[in-house]
Amino acid sequence: MGKLRYKGYTGSVEYSEEENSLFGKVLGLRRDGIVYEGSSAAEIRTDFEEAIDHYLESCAERGVEPEKPYSGNIILRMPPELHGQAAERADALGESMNDFINNAIRLALASA
Repeated sequence: MGKLRYKGYTGSVEYSEEENSLFGKVLGLRRDGIVYEGSSAAEIRTDFEEAIDHYLESCAERGVEPEKPYSGNIILRMPPELHGQAAERADALGESMNDFINNAIRLALASA
């Protein structure tokens, strides 16, 4: 799956063999669904950007704040013993639990 980026929004790119076309949706939105399609890379990029522009214009016309992808807040559930180990390690490093988890995720992403 490919990705498109425009004005702070990220969209997926997938292929439909049945329809011989590309399609996608904006990722990270919980309330508003933005979809687009095209028969080539250039077409799907254009439709993606036009969909974002239309969404932002529509929000402005209605006086509504556009939904932002990925608020930066997550609810995380983990086994109690892992929670305890993470808290102890964060404390030993002199970090908050939030900083410890962010650093662990950065490290995991860098090695992916």
